[in-house]
Amino acid sequence: MAKKNETSTIVAKKNDINERYVYQLISSNVKRLRSLQNISQLNLAVITGLTHNFINDIENCKKGVSAKTLAKLSIALGVEPYQFFLPEGMINNEVMIYVKDFNDSLQKVVSDLTQQYITGERKK
Repeated sequence: MAKKNETSTIVAKKNDINERYVYQLISSNVKRLRSLQNISQLNLAVITGLTHNFINDIENCKKGVSAKTLAKLSIALGVEPYQFFLPEGMINNEVMIYVKDFNDSLQKVVSDLTQQYITGERKK
């Protein structure tokens, strides 16, 4: 089950990812992204064409969102849709650390496979 640690960060182990955890991620990120831009729930509702109550329910983890609603929120807040799914520990520049690590690992795998192909060697 997704838990809040000492710093109120939503964290989950791979086995703990479930529907509730996803709702919590979206909920906290909608509120965070809206607050960063000093947009009220009412203004966000007007911009997206959603009701104020629905925005409030999303932020309070009472309602989930469809892809269409996620698109409306993304456009209204001027953010990429993936930002609604970032755990608090991966927000902003911290996500780039993970992307760089992944990119470095991928480049190493490609380099190793290329070398194996060129030399005809295969690791067993």
